[in-house]
Amino acid sequence: MDRNGHTEVTEVPFRPSVGAPPGAAVLDFAGLLARARGHDLDAYAPMRLAFHQLISVRSGVLRCSVDFTEHELAEGSWMWVRPGQIHQFRSDLATAQGTVVLFPAGYLDAATAEAARLHGYAWQSPLTPEGEAGEAVRAARDLLEGEYRAMAGPLEAHIEVVRHLVAVLVLRLAHLPGAEGGRDAGSEAFRRFRHAVERDFARTHRVEDYAARLGYSVRTLTRATRAAVGCGAKRFIDDRVLLEAKRLLVHTELSATAVGERLGFPDATVFTKFFRRRAGETPAGFRARTSGAGGPQT
Repeated sequence: MDRNGHTEVTEVPFRPSVGAPPGAAVLDFAGLLARARGHDLDAYAPMRLAFHQLISVRSGVLRCSVDFTEHELAEGSWMWVRPGQIHQFRSDLATAQGTVVLFPAGYLDAATAEAARLHGYAWQSPLTPEGEAGEAVRAARDLLEGEYRAMAGPLEAHIEVVRHLVAVLVLRLAHLPGAEGGRDAGSEAFRRFRHAVERDFARTHRVEDYAARLGYSVRTLTRATRAAVGCGAKRFIDDRVLLEAKRLLVHTELSATAVGERLGFPDATVFTKFFRRRAGETPAGFRARTSGAGGPQT
């Protein structure tokens, strides 16, 4: 925490584990703690990851937060933390057993990334796959763990086998029942809209502006967004703006007025009205309630 009471977020790039081949890292929870220490990181501090982190719990219970939402992962649960999200472990990693798979953006080929929707809408909650889907995910995870630890054959072959097994795992996870990645998110209209929102959400919050720039009607964007992620285009924009507002309020020293200005609101009153309507409290109230949240909780 900094001197003004804000929780500092560590920006974490992907770095290979010491002594491990380049590419993905496949670790148990103890190995994740050791990796953090090796990179001079506090494993329990809030982090903005520049890579994908797949968390699988084999036994026990693990609590974590992702972009200000608290989650509890029980036996068999999976959580997929995507690049740019703010993640924090909220319980002791030693009290649970599981696997963490880390891999950087750009690690998998473009066709796999598209099929797995790696750049798509992030999961909003953990998933616990069951039945045949669950067996397929567990089998992919176990094969990946075995290959990563064995380092069988020439190094070049080992690296490529691990890459292909990561691809199998993410494809299985992305298409689980209940995963946002399993929705019909392949619409060209939605993909273009999503990229435009990520680029311009601080400049405009109007669906009409995105429709004009992309060459679609408002109705087309609304239908495409609802088919992909279950909400309308306006809600999708506002969700992204609200998320960034929360990140800036908790993890920077910017005033609420400055946060609103950075996000394209004409004045503090309009920003406060938006935030209260969407979050149920004022920006100042949210900052006071959430700043200073600590690490492991018992």
